[in-house]
Amino acid sequence: MVFARKRFGQNFLQDATVIDQIVQALQATPQDTVIEIGPGRGALTKVLLERLPHLVVIEIDNDLFQQLKYLPHAQRLQAVNADVLNVDFHQFGNSLRVIGNLPYNISTPLMFHLLQYRHLIKDMVFMLQAEVVDRMMAPPSSSEYGRLSVMFQYFCDLEKIIDVPPECFNPVPKVMSSVIALRPKKQEEIVAFDVLEEVVSKAFAMRRKTLANNFKGIFSQTDWENLGLSSQLRAQDLAISDFVKIAAYYSKID
Repeated sequence: MVFARKRFGQNFLQDATVIDQIVQALQATPQDTVIEIGPGRGALTKVLLERLPHLVVIEIDNDLFQQLKYLPHAQRLQAVNADVLNVDFHQFGNSLRVIGNLPYNISTPLMFHLLQYRHLIKDMVFMLQAEVVDRMMAPPSSSEYGRLSVMFQYFCDLEKIIDVPPECFNPVPKVMSSVIALRPKKQEEIVAFDVLEEVVSKAFAMRRKTLANNFKGIFSQTDWENLGLSSQLRAQDLAISDFVKIAAYYSKID
């Protein structure tokens, strides 16, 4: 047996009911291109292989990668031994269905990496740390509202599926987990991804500071008046549409 490695943030899911709920949430068909990130010991992988004629898996841990060939129906696997943060998803085509119990230590950068490929992705179902899911789904003016909330709510429709307690994993983590479904929106994007990300990052750089402080040297008082926003507001007071408006304005003066 391959043991969990702390450096990869591995906590292996072992609850059959939760596994089935995750797979059901994706509702993949035999015609879909399904990609599993971090198959680990194959808990999700085994169920997916029973239902699909082809499955792509991406695994960074070489020892776990070598064990994949012993799974039932392993001939249906397209296994990639790589760091998913370095994987170009264009190679897999489009209308991708992505699933996984994501390593908590890289979940945020990984989610942002996948957002870059949103035009290729039909939907995603992930197990994440519950705190991360709460931040992604947080409304304006709440304590959890921040960079994750704005970026993911602008680009995706989000649905929380279930909460998952620590005892469903081995080793047992110290935190609660949640399963979330993300469906990239089919919309005309008013601003480029990198511009919106830059603006949102600046706005939340110092949460207690006003917009005037966080954009000092970038926006003048006249700029805020042109935007129809008070420079004395804080980032958590803004709606997602306000961030889009600021980003569109910023892209013209940058």
